[in-house]
Amino acid sequence: MSPDQLTFDNPVERHAHIVPRPGWQPFPGLDAALDPRADHGETTYRGTGRLVGRKALITGADSGIGAAVAIAFAREGADIAITYLGKSEEDDARETGEWVKKAGRRFVAVAVDLRDQAACRGVVKRAVDSLGRLDVLVNNAAFQCERQRFEDIDAEQLRRTFETNLYAYLFLAQAAARHLGDGGVILNTGSVTALDGSPTLIDYSASKGAIHVLTKSLAKALADRGIRVNCIAPGPVWTPLIPATLDGEHVERFGADTEWGRAAQPAEIAPSYVFLASSDASYYTGEVLAPTARSTTR
Repeated sequence: MSPDQLTFDNPVERHAHIVPRPGWQPFPGLDAALDPRADHGETTYRGTGRLVGRKALITGADSGIGAAVAIAFAREGADIAITYLGKSEEDDARETGEWVKKAGRRFVAVAVDLRDQAACRGVVKRAVDSLGRLDVLVNNAAFQCERQRFEDIDAEQLRRTFETNLYAYLFLAQAAARHLGDGGVILNTGSVTALDGSPTLIDYSASKGAIHVLTKSLAKALADRGIRVNCIAPGPVWTPLIPATLDGEHVERFGADTEWGRAAQPAEIAPSYVFLASSDASYYTGEVLAPTARSTTR
């Protein structure tokens, strides 16, 4: 189905009655196993040419927010490289690729654990070699592990959380900055937990808070090169990471504390990335855009 054949309706109304169901999955979770399936904009997102000719690398884009961003960027005219964690996510990554290709854009997918600095350098090189250059880096891959008692967070979990959520973002930014020219963009995925905190995701919240500060610091460091660095800090979003890392009770109430009374769908968050990657946001750098559907701290 081409974008010209798609219908476009009110997403708030469309998703109002979608209720997440608990269903434990191994980390990082599969989109195919979600009940209900997430909306990545497959049949709804319509591009307007805001990223024509751009080349983007998006990490963790086999499903969730990353997949929605890949689809949106492709329909805006960008060629796409994505990363995913491993073999179990191949089918989800392949599906993301099919939507990118249907938009008429080039696509490359790389299975990689981004906690290794050399691997981050290799991914950026692969993206540049495959796409010809790099204009946009989207740091999105993440790890979280819920603990009811903060005393149960051990060194191994803490290390994995920060290596995935912070170290990789810095390593990828270092590698990408060599290729991003004037007008280049780095987008980091933060979190509402970095703004409000979370009693059961303490290490995750701390890593996301670090991402917010990393964004502001990189914006200052790269401004003289004409590279913009911004952050998107979503509220609750229905992705495979949720049933893969949260207990059943948490899944059932996930997003209930927002003004809409539900979690966002990835397709509802992707437009924030499109805006910040486009020339429409030419004056934006060091910003944290927070689509949380929360008017007050809760």
